[in-house]
Amino acid sequence: MCGYIGQISKNGINHSRLDSQNRNIICRGPDEKKAINGNLSQFTSNSDFNYSFIFNRLSILDLSNSASQPMFSKEFNSLIMFNGEIYNHENLRLNLENEGVKFYSDHSDTEVLLLGLSKHGLKFLDKIIGQFAITFFDFNQNKGYLIRDRLGQKPLFYSLENNNFLFSSNLKSLANMQENISVDNNSIAEYIKFGYITSPNTIFKNIFKLKPAETIEFKFDKNIKLVSKKIYWKIDDFVGEKPFKKDIFYEKFLEAVDIRRIADVKVAALLSGGIDSTSIVKALSNFSEPVNTFSIGYEDLKYDEQVWSNKVVQTYETNHISEIISNHELENYIDATINNLDEPYADPSTVPSYVISQKISNFYKVALTGDGGDELLCGYKRIQQIQNLQKFNSSSINLIYKLYPWFFGTGNNLLKRSKDLNKNYQSYFSDDKFFNYINKKQKKEVLPINKMFNLDLESLKDFMMIDYKLFLSEMMMYKVDRMSMANSLEARSPFIDHKLIEYCISSNLNFLSTSPKSILKEYLSSDFDSDFLNREKMGFVFNLEKWIYENIKYIEDYLLSNNSYLGSPNIIKNLKIRKSRINAQRIWKVFVLEKYLNDYFNERNS
Repeated sequence: MCGYIGQISKNGINHSRLDSQNRNIICRGPDEKKAINGNLSQFTSNSDFNYSFIFNRLSILDLSNSASQPMFSKEFNSLIMFNGEIYNHENLRLNLENEGVKFYSDHSDTEVLLLGLSKHGLKFLDKIIGQFAITFFDFNQNKGYLIRDRLGQKPLFYSLENNNFLFSSNLKSLANMQENISVDNNSIAEYIKFGYITSPNTIFKNIFKLKPAETIEFKFDKNIKLVSKKIYWKIDDFVGEKPFKKDIFYEKFLEAVDIRRIADVKVAALLSGGIDSTSIVKALSNFSEPVNTFSIGYEDLKYDEQVWSNKVVQTYETNHISEIISNHELENYIDATINNLDEPYADPSTVPSYVISQKISNFYKVALTGDGGDELLCGYKRIQQIQNLQKFNSSSINLIYKLYPWFFGTGNNLLKRSKDLNKNYQSYFSDDKFFNYINKKQKKEVLPINKMFNLDLESLKDFMMIDYKLFLSEMMMYKVDRMSMANSLEARSPFIDHKLIEYCISSNLNFLSTSPKSILKEYLSSDFDSDFLNREKMGFVFNLEKWIYENIKYIEDYLLSNNSYLGSPNIIKNLKIRKSRINAQRIWKVFVLEKYLNDYFNERNS
């Protein structure tokens, strides 16, 4: 994994300023920093733009200098900067060599990308299995491309104004390169509604992020201009009802795990003891001995799952490391967690994710995770509840919802009892009550989820699509990337293998008839008893409600002593009237936004 920042401009480039903004990116690649600058006329006769690129490398594959970036082709007619990993690079390399392409590195996946894109153009993306954010220049054609992976695992931001083109792995770094920067109120409205900001928008005006599976082509000749934006992979194209075959699923799952073992450093599996992470550990045991595993336990036994993870360790005789996290320790990392969000993001699970990433990074550079298993196999309770609805009167629920005061309870939770599947499912992602209260003066419009993604939300496949397009790509991958990379840790997720996803979404859902994870439970059934396989899912937790109400005065004092973008003190006053989980989440949402914006502008202006 890596991180980078670059600028192309007809005007002069402030190299020291660019270098100073690299400070937010170094954590993505602490092993090597390489900066290059000059004029594009060095490589093409039809352009006269200054450039400056800085790359930070986390060395995972081909640890030699021959894999350093930015990487030029030997003829200096193309250049690449690449954040991510290409898991099938060895096979791609063999294919390119058979086509007459000559390689100069030992086994760099970066060079495979560089030469593959140089030879085949964007069609080469169809052959790639991996996670990536790519900036590629074709100097022969006076053009370049920004490219993001299919499921949005790696970020890439950009801006283009007045022949000044900026791109970066980090939003704050990019924003600090702008002479003038302002907050986008439409994005704030979206954040209040959803708890995050969906691509292509960001919290700042005139700075954008690539959508998952998006390519952006730009030309640099007399001027720099964006030529086209395209989506090269759509999960919608694979929706079908083909017969599901267990042996094919297991084959694709094992392949997804196997290729994610490729590294020149030690790889560990992050083990929660749940079905997803345990399945990955079992798969790894087929390929390597011993399997490296890492788990965390909680001082509060209510949330501790070590009894289950220990069973996995004993069963597969893994090389195991375990550490305990106290509630106090989690609370001490709240500021660090928020500081490492380059965009406002309201999911409090970022806190334990940050702490876990920090602890495992003391031992390993690469960790396999179970992220994506719930999306793949409909593991979330919201899916299960929708499948089992038919219990309540929809009209009554909707009436109660309209009358229910937003500050006296959960509001949205009422809709989770509704037979209206559209409203039901959207209530898990969209806090309309709170949004309407905050938005009553500005009256900003935010599209509902079904219109945002052009889905009817009538079938189980529709809900799976929202889980992929919204929850996984826009939310989950944000958390995984930012919290892992803040600690120089590369997270790899076999369940987010696009080949595996394509197979499941194209198949009928008969494999869910018994239980959402029955296919994985069957895979593990020879090794574990029913108590292990059928227990309640817990995951990594943080007792947000307890922290909020124990620290409500600190939160109020903070908001009173800083510039408020939402009129927050009055909002908090109303929210704390009734203590509840949802109101704690709303207070957290407001606190994160206000702290993010105040910290950013205070640092920028200092």
